[in-house]
Parts: sequence; C-alpha cells; structure tokens
Amino acid sequence: MSIAAPALARTDYVADIHVVPGSGSTAETVTGVVFHDLSRDGMRQDDEPGVGGVIVSNGRDVTQTGPDGSYRLPVFDNMTVMVSEPAAWDVPVNVHGVPQFFYHHKPEGTPETLRYGGLAPTGPLPDAINFPMIRTGIDEAFSCVMMGDTQPYSNTEVGYVRDGVLDSLLDRDLSDAACMVMLGDVMGDDLSLLPRFMDVFSVLDLPQYYIHGNHDFDFDASSDAHSADSWRQIYGPNYYSFEMGEVLFVALDNVVYPCGPEDSGPGGRDACADPERTVYNGRVTDDQMAWLEATLALVPEDHLVVLMHHIPFVSFIDSNTGRHQTDNLAQIHEMLAGRPAVSFSGHTHTFEYLAAGEWYQGWEEQVGVTRLPFDHVVGGAPSGNWFFGDLSFDGTPLSFARGGTPPGYMIVEFDGSNFVVNFHAANQSPDRQMALSFNTPQFRDWFTELFAWTEARGDTSADAPPLTVNDLADVKLFTPEELAEGVYLTANVWNGTRNSRVMAQIGDGPMMEMTRTQAGNGEDVLTGAEYADPFSVPRQMTVGRYAWQSQSGDARAQGFEIWQGRQFGPAVPQSAEAWMIADSSSHLWRLEMPADLPEGANVITVTATDQHGREWRDRITFEVRSERPAPLWDNSLWEDPTN
Repeated sequence: MSIAAPALARTDYVADIHVVPGSGSTAETVTGVVFHDLSRDGMRQDDEPGVGGVIVSNGRDVTQTGPDGSYRLPVFDNMTVMVSEPAAWDVPVNVHGVPQFFYHHKPEGTPETLRYGGLAPTGPLPDAINFPMIRTGIDEAFSCVMMGDTQPYSNTEVGYVRDGVLDSLLDRDLSDAACMVMLGDVMGDDLSLLPRFMDVFSVLDLPQYYIHGNHDFDFDASSDAHSADSWRQIYGPNYYSFEMGEVLFVALDNVVYPCGPEDSGPGGRDACADPERTVYNGRVTDDQMAWLEATLALVPEDHLVVLMHHIPFVSFIDSNTGRHQTDNLAQIHEMLAGRPAVSFSGHTHTFEYLAAGEWYQGWEEQVGVTRLPFDHVVGGAPSGNWFFGDLSFDGTPLSFARGGTPPGYMIVEFDGSNFVVNFHAANQSPDRQMALSFNTPQFRDWFTELFAWTEARGDTSADAPPLTVNDLADVKLFTPEELAEGVYLTANVWNGTRNSRVMAQIGDGPMMEMTRTQAGNGEDVLTGAEYADPFSVPRQMTVGRYAWQSQSGDARAQGFEIWQGRQFGPAVPQSAEAWMIADSSSHLWRLEMPADLPEGANVITVTATDQHGREWRDRITFEVRSERPAPLWDNSLWEDPTN
C-alpha cells in the first residue's frame, strides 16, 4: 500500500550533509545521526527527529540506525561513510542533481599526484557525520532512465550526447521517472569534462546516479585503492545503494585497475600478471562483496535487487573473454539465490538482453556459470561505436553499435518487484523497435571481400577499399536465381530476447516464424556474412567523414577524431575497424524467402512480440525481377548518333 507523498520534485531538495568537525582524535568508530530535515537546509536542528532503520555503511561494514536515528561504525583511513536512501525518503541533491548521501574519509588524501587531482585530504575524522533526508512517501510504480557508455572524449562529443539521447529524453513524458542511471564509462578518459556533463544532464530534473567505469578512473594511479579517487572527488562514491518502492538498487564498481597476479587467468587476464603491462579486470572486490552481503541481509527477500555495474557479469559479444566479464559472478549468483534480481551493465557498446535460462560457450570457462538465474541486460551506448560514422539528421554520428543497435537509451519501468525494459533509439520514434533488411548473395559476397580487406588493413588512410556501399547491389531487389541461392529477410529487434517471437507476413499471406540467429543454448558466437546485420553494416563499412577537409589551417579539423585524439583521415571513405562491425548479434532474426515468389513488388510486415506480450510492427518493400535492372543512369540512350 502506497504512502501518500507530498508534492515535491526529487531535485527540489538541494542541500549538503551535516558534518561536525573533529577535534583531531583518533577515534575507532564513526558516529552520527540520520535525521528528518524539516528545515530542508541540511543542518540538524534540535527539533528535527532521527530516522530509525536506515542502512548506513563505511563501504565494508553495514549497520542500521536505531530508533533515534543514531549509528556507529568502525573507522579505516580510506572509507566512504554513506546511507542507503530508504524507499519512503529522499536525500538531498547538489545543484547538478547528484544525490548527497556520503562522506569520504581519507585523512591524507590520495598518496600520489594524479592528473585529475585525486581525493583531497579530508583531515581528522569528524565528531559526527549526520545525514539529512525528507519524507516523501512510497510509490511502488515508477521508472528510471538508464543508459550505457556515453563516453565523450572531448567537448565536441559531450555535444553529441546532448544532441542525441538528451534531446530525445526531453521529448519524452518523464513524469513517472524517479532516477537517471549512467552505467559507466560516463567519460572517455577525461574527468575534466565531468562537471560540464553533469550540468548538461541536470536539465532532466532527475537524480543522477552514475556508475564508475574503466574509462572513468585515474589511469596514472598505481593502485586500485586510489584509481577511483578523482571520480570520488568530482562525482561521489564508486559503489553505493538506495531503495525506491520495493526495489533495492545496488551500484557496484567491478573494474579493478591496475589488476595484479591475483586476477590472472584465461581470456586476456594473463596480462594482469605481466609487470610490463597496466590493465584492468572485471571483478567485484572483497570489501564490496562483504558490503553487498551485509546490505542484502537487511532488505526483504521479496524486494527486487537491481545490480548496476559497468563491466557485464557476462556478455554475448565477449563470451570468450574473461577480462570483459566478472570473475566472481558465481558467488554473486549464489548470494542472490531465491531473490528476484536483474543485472544492468555497459562496457561492450552492444545492447544485449540476456534472459534467464540463456547461456553461451565461454561463460563456464571464463566466469564459472552456464544458464543465467535471472535477466542480465547490457545497456547499449549513446556513443554507439564510439561516435564513429557519418553525421545523421540531427548532426550526431550515425554510430551503429557492434550488434547493430543505434545509439540509444533505456527506460526501465518498475512496479513492486516486477520490471519491464524498454530500449529506444536516439532521435527516433519510441515505437521504432527494429530494423529490417535482406541478406542476399550479393550482400554476402560484398561483405566477405570488404571485411577481409578491413581486417588486413593497416594504415586507414593508405588505400582506397576494394568496395564501398556504392558497389553493393540493391538488397531489396532479387532475381529467381538469387532466391534459389538464398535470400533472407532479417529483423534486428533491438530489445529482442530468447523469449521474443518474431513473425513475418508477405502481403496477406500466411504468418511465417522467423528464427533467432543465436539460440542462446550454450553455442559459440556465430559471426560472418550469414550472421551480419545487412541494415547497419553498410552504414558502418563506408564512412564518408574520412574525406572531410578544409582550408582552415586547423590540422585537427581534417577527417575526424575519436578516442584520445586519434585521427581518421583525411582519406578516401573507409570502413570502420573490423571489430566494430555488426557481424554477429544476439537480437537478429531471419527468414529464408520462398524461392517461388512471383515477379513484382511486395510488402512484408514483421511483428515482434516480447516476453510481456507487447507487439511492435514494421514493414519493408521488396521486388522480384527476372533480371537486375541497371542501377545507374544509362548514358547510351542519350548519345548523339551524328557524332
């Protein structure tokens, strides 16, 4: 039963926590009070009562406040004291909408000089750390905006995120939204961009919950104990929890950087034991595991647990790579046994809805699991394939991601312990949920030749490619001979799962069931021309931005840049790098076209039904011709016979 809530927007309550300075004592415990901030100024007044039963932690140990709101926890030098916001309450936010529920305690600060500043010395332990909050009531039905890797490496790319997903969200009705979650790689190695980024997204008027990713840490840190320090200084904790309705949200930092011999293993983790290399690994640290277990013990077992982390627990696209999955997943699954749960991550620049019961070759060897006990969602990327690609209608790069999804975002709906995941393409109608095309013999030949050249290519500006999209025959037109060789209707259903059903109907003919190219039943990732997405691949494999040049005199205005200033061009149009291309997908369905189709134009309607019974439809027109017509202007018809 819901508690009536006063009319108060979650970002209207702007305040700091109340820190009572210390006297320099070396106390072994930290104390304070969680209080009802009736004055809404963040400072505890004598008439403001404590709030009992609130979860408080130092990042390792966990307790609950007593009836008077007081708490007591052990002290260690590099800790974050934090509350887990209860469902019926709101903590304050800062001017950017970042929730204020924490206090970092690192008396001497970061012990080494870091490019982005690290954590400044916090000095002696305060005499009290008091956490304000206001009563708002419980709403069991709400939604949260979530998205994977925004990952801007420059101010230009911050603008791309603004003009893509942010403008799309401003066009949506977000009246039911209670939070916004960034699933890591919020930045692209440059934390100086983070304040501007937070300010830009503050226009949504939603509390901003950010996850720490492998492009958000201090690359010049010599220890994982300090690699999130600049993030902690600028944004806040690198792991934490909060409650809404009947949902516990758990933000984990599962990026260990730099990793060491204890992380060594298969799937690229051998690099962790190489003293000549500095790399990261996917693992939830021991302190976090202890914190998670203790937190779960204080939350009702019928409440939904939403795990939010950057590196996937498991991934389709990286199923055979250990470093890009999470080492101790089996322990996490065991810890959550019997609880309703769901995992959300980023990192791979793919959208993968891996449903309960699904599994792929490589998972058991890499992380010790097979069939998933609950849904795991890899949340796509507003940056797509790192802002690669030509500019689209809205001036942002048309950066189709590795599995063929466009740049986009999720809106996740919660009701009690139930949830529904929605994926939306940036600056597209929310009802557009798939991309249709045809995999033809010509497409397969074109793809095979160009992909082989792309894989072997060295300098991306050295040579013209053997083929471009201009050489690709119309994939929506085919002859009887091509039908006999094999033409497949493809539907890239971006939010599709193993529980989706996808049907096709030619004209008013019978309904025909399409087949998912990946069954998710323990097989390996299937790649190549037969499994590539013919809708997104042509857009990925001929990029005209390579050729952009000007006479401005600015060398960095020629071609284009992505990542840490890496230049692409000026050169003739090129393909994206081979590993970026959608030559496999966990959400691609196909149907072999009948070989006896009559000549003429036809329309196919595709209906995708998800596990909740929701339906989406799209249509595509195709032609069957006795022979392929000439694709370009026929000059011979206009020759002057007198010449």
